[in-house]
Amino acid sequence: MGRRANPAFAVGAVAVPVAALAYALVFAPVVQHIYVHVMAGVLWTGIDLFMAIVLGPVLGGLPVEERASVFQRFTPKMAFLMPSLALVTIGGGVTLAERMGVFPHADPWIALLTLASTVPALLLIGWQFDALDDPRWLAAFAVALLGGGAYLAVTASAFGMTSPTILLALAIVTVLTVLGFGVLLPGEVRIYRQLASGDPDPEVVSRIGMRNARLSGLQGLFQLAIVVVMVYLRWGGF
Repeated sequence: MGRRANPAFAVGAVAVPVAALAYALVFAPVVQHIYVHVMAGVLWTGIDLFMAIVLGPVLGGLPVEERASVFQRFTPKMAFLMPSLALVTIGGGVTLAERMGVFPHADPWIALLTLASTVPALLLIGWQFDALDDPRWLAAFAVALLGGGAYLAVTASAFGMTSPTILLALAIVTVLTVLGFGVLLPGEVRIYRQLASGDPDPEVVSRIGMRNARLSGLQGLFQLAIVVVMVYLRWGGF
């Protein structure tokens, strides 16, 4: 997939956001941490809304073969860029909330977020690839379930209620994570597998691509919702 996306683009789309997050976590003052989190979120939200509002309707008016041709070039790049932006936005936001002291009892809630995100996402991945009985999927699911459960057990002694605003933000983040990593990213992988087959089916490529474009609009709405939550958290109290 890296070759189809352009190796330089693939490396940059992952390395630059991850490096920015690492800098924010280890070296940056709070204001720069905020900048990294907000910029990643702006790019993530803007691209999703662009896909749903502009690209989706344009592609919807094209013949299937032309639509599939666009997705063949577009999807490999998105498969590297969007997960990176999502991880940096979410990771940067959670750590920023802790750093600013607005996320009480963070550790057990992060453990719950991890379980609530990874388990449904893996179930959706297994279902989409018809892999629920595949030993590799079962191993990954066991690691996520047992690892998340162990993380929750270790942090359970610190459990306490956090703020309602943080709870709402965590709920939205869970939906975004499950939708992004459990539906959108597997769809992009399925498109890539079609391309790599040597005889791609334009109908399949077009159908999955249009589904992802529509779901990106749903992602964008949830992202706008979390922007409202974050503004209230910062200036409206928590």
